[in-house]
Formats: sequence, C-alpha cells, structure tokens
Amino acid sequence: MAEQSGMELIYDWNMKGALPAYPKKKIMIVDETLRDGLQSPSVTHPSIQDKVYLLYLMRCLEVDAADLGLCGAGERFKNDVVTLAKEIVKQKMNMVPQSAARTLESDIAPIVDASEEAGIPIEACVFLGSSPIRQYAEGWDLDTLLRLTDSSVSFATKHGLPVMFVTEDTTRAKPEALKAIYTTAIRAGAHRICAADTVGHATPEGVRNLISYLRKAIDEVNPEVGIDWHGHKDRGLDIINTLAAIQAGADRVHACALGVGERSGNTPMEILLVNLNLLGLANRDLKGLPEYCQVVSQACGVPIPFNYPIVGADSFRTATGVHAAAVAKADGRHDEWLMDRVYCGVPSSMVGRTQGIEVGPMSGEHNVRYWLRKHDIEEHPLLIEKILAAAKKSNKILSDDEMRRIVIVIYQRLHRSEDVRDEELESALARV
Repeated sequence: MAEQSGMELIYDWNMKGALPAYPKKKIMIVDETLRDGLQSPSVTHPSIQDKVYLLYLMRCLEVDAADLGLCGAGERFKNDVVTLAKEIVKQKMNMVPQSAARTLESDIAPIVDASEEAGIPIEACVFLGSSPIRQYAEGWDLDTLLRLTDSSVSFATKHGLPVMFVTEDTTRAKPEALKAIYTTAIRAGAHRICAADTVGHATPEGVRNLISYLRKAIDEVNPEVGIDWHGHKDRGLDIINTLAAIQAGADRVHACALGVGERSGNTPMEILLVNLNLLGLANRDLKGLPEYCQVVSQACGVPIPFNYPIVGADSFRTATGVHAAAVAKADGRHDEWLMDRVYCGVPSSMVGRTQGIEVGPMSGEHNVRYWLRKHDIEEHPLLIEKILAAAKKSNKILSDDEMRRIVIVIYQRLHRSEDVRDEELESALARV
C-alpha cells in the first residue's frame, strides 16, 4: 500500500478544527547535551573521544548548533571545546559551535582564545539571571543587570564573537526588565536572544505569551535578531512548551539527548526531532537517533527506561495478543506501511527501527506464528499449541533461547513419535 493512499486509513484529529499556526521557515536545533546536559549531578562526563563521536552523530541528525561546553569552567573544558570546534572546521560540518559564559570577562576570554585556536567563530551564549526572585537572592538591581549585560556583550563582540544573550529564569521575569535587558544586549551587539525556562515553570500558554511579547519588543530594536527557546521538564511540559515557543515565534530551540540536565532535565532531543518531523516542521533523517541516544547513555551513564519513547526497548514491540494479531496480519500482507502504523503513532522506520512481536503470558496464537515465521520454522499446530501453553504459565516474556529449547524438545518427541508432556517443556525451560 502506498503511503499516500494509506493515509486514508487514518482520520487525523490533529489536523481538524482550529490548528496552531506554525511558521513556515526552518526551525533550527541547538544540542545542549555537552553543556547543560552534563550539569546533571548524576551523569558521568564523557571522554573527549566520546564527545567527538557524538558530534558526528549530531551532524547526521542535522543539528544546527551545539554547545560544546563551558570554556570558563577550567582548562580541561576549554581544551575539549577547542578539539570539538577544530573537528567542525576539519570536517566542514554545517554546525555552529557554541560555548556558554556568565556575564564576566573571565568566562568570555577563554571562548575568545578557543575561537582563535580553533579557527572558527564560537557563539558565546552569555547568560544572566533576570527574575525578581533571582535578583533578590543575588542582591542585584536592574541597573546592575544592565551594566553586566552591556559590558559582557561589548567585550565578546569587540573580540569577534557572535553573541546569543540568555536571560535565566525568563519565564518568571517582569516584562519591563526583559525588554530593558534585551534592548541593552542587542545594542551592544547580540545577534540572538534566548528565553530560558530555567526551573521548568512555564505552561504552554505562558510560553506563547512570553515569546509573543519578546518578538514585538525585539522588533522595535532590531527585527533581524533571532529568538531561542531553552526549556526544562520539571513539570513534564518540555515538548509542548517547545512547540508553543515555535508557534509564537522562536526560530531556534534547545534540547539534550535523553533529556539529561539539571534536576528533571531538559527537553529531550529525540522526542523533539520526531515531533517536528511528524508535524511537518522538519524533514530530518532520524535513522541515527537510536545510536545517538545509546552513545549518550553509555558515555554518560544514563540508563534508557524500557518504556522510553522512540529509543526504549519496548517502543516498537508488543507481547499482547490483540496488538500482535493486527501487526502480524499486516506483516502477512507484506505491507510495511500498515505494519508500522496499525498499532503505532510513531513509525519505527522513521528512526531506523522495526516492529517486534514477543511471546508471553498475554500472547495469542498470532504471536507464536509470527515468531516461528521470522525464524523460518514450520508453523506446526503442535508447536503453536505447546509454545502458547508454556507462555501462559510463564510470568514473563519467553526469550529466543527459551523458544528454541521448546521447539527442539517438541521436534525430538515428534521424531520419536512420543507424546509431548507439558512437564517436560517446563523442565526444558528451567535448563535454559
């Protein structure tokens, strides 16, 4: 079945009624895994070799920019940024290198050095707390914020660095303060601003209100200045907030592999990219997503839950009889399009994976037939009966080794024209 005609089989409520107005221009992606992601207190910092490999995987996912780390955090971090930036130059990667910095010359100067050493402009992501609660905790006033903004951006631009100015805790800051800070940053040379939901406070309505306000305020100063959105998932609203930011005018959004980051983490890159493709806002080749996530999982010591979307072990497999029957029937028709969608909202083929059917306590005959067919084993009625009986008595999915052991015992008995006793099958499973 061709995909175009196949879509007639899906009534898409997502496309009915009042629809959100997404911009038609390209939405750019910033990978924050190697900076904000590594600020999680539970992750292991990857080796430079793993970082370089991850950079190649980012390129495969067509990431537009990558924060390579905090140059100001020490010589080790600066050296890593230089190495990664040089790799971008050497391999002619279409990716903007970034490094974050506080509004201090001591943080920005190492970025200047790294940029000169690598031979490529490194975008300085200069950040400063903006909310009343942060000002109160730090003992700052608005005049202090404006002074720090002007001096830091001026220093960076004077040394040839492109600047994105980030207001931390933007989603709890007053509009007049944000307008004053961003106006100062833009007039000092910042070419982008970034609204950050630093503590995951915002709702989609709040994000739309904020970004819409910022777009109007910035247009009064310089309409060419871009808007970034940086979200966290403390309330579990990370993906929907990022989509709301895009609707309201953000043209570049941030994410981390597996959603790693401080506290509950950042917007997950893999889920964001899949949603952008499904919404028609991008057409990236996402077949490298599983490897990208696996590399981060291993290098950073971040386990992937079995039920995690897109890259979890169970994302595209089932052991339930009703589900398996529908998938198996589609497979029997050799209809890959149907098989990939009949019980799945995300096509496994989009991310380089395949649908899988297992055999367990809640399975039916179609599960067993599918397994036998995929292993080129005759769908003998006795095999189906005995395997299904063993599965019903089990408290978990039967592994391939267990399934093979049952098949061997049954064929041995059939060859000797002997009855196959369930007790013998249970004994065979116990020996696997």
